[in-house]
Amino acid sequence: MGESKIFGILQRIGRSFMLPIAILPVAGLFLGIGGSFTNPTTIEAYNLTAVLGPGTFANSLLTVMSQAGEVVFANLPILFAMGVAIGMAKAEKAVAALAGALSFFIMHTAIAAMITVNGGADKMLAGSVAMTVGIQSLQMGVFGGIIVGLGVAYLHNKFYKIQLPQALSFFSGTRFVPIITAIVYLVVGILMFYVWPTVQLGINQVGQLVRVSGYFGTWIYGFMERILIPFGLHHVFYLPFWQTSVGGTLEVGGKMVEGAQNIFFAQLADPTVQKFSVDATRFMAGKFPLMIFGLPGAALAMYKTAKPEKRKLVGGLLFSAALTSMLTGITEPIEFTFLFVAPFLYLIHCIFAGLAYMLMHIMKVAVGMTFSGGLIDMTLFGILQGQSKTNWIGIVIAGIGYFVVYYFLFSFLIKKFNLKTPGREDDANAEVKLYTKADVNAKKGKASSKGANASDDELSIAIVHGLGGKSNIESVDNCITRLRCVVVDSKKVKDDVLKATGAAGVIKSGSGVQVIYGPKVSIIKSNLEEYLESSTVEDAYVDGMATKVEEEPKKILDLDSSLEVLAPVNGTIHDLSKVNDEVFSQKLMGEGFAAQTEDGDIYSPVSGEVGMIFPTKHAIIVATDDGLEVLIHMGIDTVKLEGEGFELFCSVGDKVKAGDKLAHMDLEFIKSKGYETITPVIFTNLEAGKTIEVSEGKSVKAEAGRVGIR
Repeated sequence: MGESKIFGILQRIGRSFMLPIAILPVAGLFLGIGGSFTNPTTIEAYNLTAVLGPGTFANSLLTVMSQAGEVVFANLPILFAMGVAIGMAKAEKAVAALAGALSFFIMHTAIAAMITVNGGADKMLAGSVAMTVGIQSLQMGVFGGIIVGLGVAYLHNKFYKIQLPQALSFFSGTRFVPIITAIVYLVVGILMFYVWPTVQLGINQVGQLVRVSGYFGTWIYGFMERILIPFGLHHVFYLPFWQTSVGGTLEVGGKMVEGAQNIFFAQLADPTVQKFSVDATRFMAGKFPLMIFGLPGAALAMYKTAKPEKRKLVGGLLFSAALTSMLTGITEPIEFTFLFVAPFLYLIHCIFAGLAYMLMHIMKVAVGMTFSGGLIDMTLFGILQGQSKTNWIGIVIAGIGYFVVYYFLFSFLIKKFNLKTPGREDDANAEVKLYTKADVNAKKGKASSKGANASDDELSIAIVHGLGGKSNIESVDNCITRLRCVVVDSKKVKDDVLKATGAAGVIKSGSGVQVIYGPKVSIIKSNLEEYLESSTVEDAYVDGMATKVEEEPKKILDLDSSLEVLAPVNGTIHDLSKVNDEVFSQKLMGEGFAAQTEDGDIYSPVSGEVGMIFPTKHAIIVATDDGLEVLIHMGIDTVKLEGEGFELFCSVGDKVKAGDKLAHMDLEFIKSKGYETITPVIFTNLEAGKTIEVSEGKSVKAEAGRVGIR
């Protein structure tokens, strides 16, 4: 596996962590407000006994809030199991979430059973057993949830489209995912009983190494947390410190708690705690002076160094970004702006970030956070908790220094090196803007783009056409055998097209449409949902033929004006105007010609690759190395034959040479069904101005007959 692929996977894992992490601010808000104003010490300190004392309505409400927040932190492992599975799943994310929860319960139940059959918790190492969602299991913490989430996502992505034998087809597709994940995590649970204690010992030793490294270790942590942000890997780095024993363990309220953030919020919920643990908050508190004071100082420096005529515009942008950083701790607009114009400024910023964490550790500031170090979290978890518990005043003292240092240092460097921060552009008409991660990636040449055709799943394209186009489809679901859709206008639904996709029948009732596919419907539904989500094409289907539609049609820029192609038949060739179908005769699909086979054999007119074969076998696209796409459409309206009368000698992806046999048409059968056997050959993306030259009615042989393109 290449480095870029590993990096991409790590980024996806980091992003998947964000879903459960995003729950924490509201849980922290409940716990922070509820815990603060039900704490007897706080109530007495502010003389609020009459309003917030025990027995009052406000006290009852705040108690509910506190416990509602506490339950989130107490059950983070299962939230991570579901959240990571959702984040890493490619599609059918609801199924991944269900499988994640199911697998989490099964794994921990298997561990609990192993503990019981091996003599019970008393025989285990001290502190190694804990209650997880009401199950006596090993102390795995959020690592247990991550193990489940990642494994379930892998199994889900591998099997959610699986097609089982006909006798077991009911369990195909998404129904198979909970089955396979349950079996796998029953085994994983048994293995974890033997493996996890050793893993836990290793994790604890890593955490101990970090803790004994003292202030320097805290600086390293802060530096790494910032330096990884441009790569999107910071979540992968800090999460073990916040949620596992790498960040320490501590007994709170009679329970052993692991993870810096979990320790802080457990102490926050315990009214008997007199001082929050600095060993835990050392992995959080450093953000406050950086985000509330330091980055606003950098913003002021960029404003003051901007050209006078642009300061008003720059000031509005920077004031908004600085205020966002101060209140919420969201720093991207400022950080990525100086990362974009001068990466060495960002390196300096990371060095100072590590120093901020170290200073908070030295000053014994014990303020935690839910998500980021803004004024909101500082107020809830610092100021409201009291100076004696948190020593929050240290943030202000260090923060003022940070504001001054950031302002003067950044002002000096911007002027010294003439950095093009907002408002200092050489071009007077240049756009004044703050930058984002996307701008940084684009500058490095790493920006990615997606084509307009989000899927080349011809069956899904045909179903969309049959349902009246993408905009006519309101919702898609399925039962055991039927695709169940709700459409805007049922009059646009084309029964014949849907039946040609393999449906046994179509049932319409009002805006509801049921397309009967049998047990394989769950896979069809999954593919259709993926296509609808990613496609920007309204209807890529013409006359039963799914064609690849691109945002900008390919141009054959170097096409020789004398290029010729072989005739695809032994028979005669004709002008498109002779075809009894307006789509072809009026060249709505592009330039081309028609061929009438004498023996039913169809040959490739060009050398290239078979790019697409329609499920009903009546049409094939061959793409040349130059990008020219050639559609061979066997017969008129023959899509309605549902594949009967056609024999294929090629598959999608096959390399073919001009003159290779692609298919055979049963001419007698097709004619007996009332369909014409003339075969239009269309150059779907021929450069504008190019025309097809044919001699009307000319007899040709596939290995020698040529058609000119001019």
